[in-house]
Amino acid sequence: MGADDGTAAPAGSRSRRYLRDILSSVTAVVMVGLFLFAVSGLWPPLVAIESPSMEPNIETGDMVFVMAEDRFPTENASHGVVTAATGANTGYDRFGRGGDVIVYEPNGNERRTPVIHRAMLWVDAGENWYDRADEDDLGTADSCADLRYCPAPHAGFITKGDYNGGYDQLGQRAISEPVRPEWVIGTAETRVPKLGWVSLRSNAGE
Repeated sequence: MGADDGTAAPAGSRSRRYLRDILSSVTAVVMVGLFLFAVSGLWPPLVAIESPSMEPNIETGDMVFVMAEDRFPTENASHGVVTAATGANTGYDRFGRGGDVIVYEPNGNERRTPVIHRAMLWVDAGENWYDRADEDDLGTADSCADLRYCPAPHAGFITKGDYNGGYDQLGQRAISEPVRPEWVIGTAETRVPKLGWVSLRSNAGE
């Protein structure tokens, strides 16, 4: 009598079926990974969110799909990125607000944890960007002289977390200089709520 009749299949048959199931699962995961890489142009194409700086639009524990900023250029983009200032005038928004959310290396340092914040505006080298900034995000600064990176030491993006009260380039505890295009890893495209907790808990246990 066979296994369909309620009896146990031979051990060899069970082992082969188990191995076949594992191989099928691994193949499926690899195929999904290759597809995401083909679309995003990045590896890994998914990042787990570690902090609340982008809440409520991107929350701690979310998994975010990131794509190379020059993968599919968008109209009105600067170096592949649409800033919040441009998005406000064109209706372009991502994650509930105008402009792209970018993943970047602070000061171009590959050893530091990448930051995922919104690109607020583009500044040119030597530019006094104080008057173009949102006064709500300038803290106590009353002029360009009160800002750490104003005039801009070089061209780049002024960035900010949606939850944060000031720009990343503000004050003595600034996260980064204006973000050069080469420091940008990619743009955030979509999120899967809470899926990133698996990765975060795994890393915490290491």
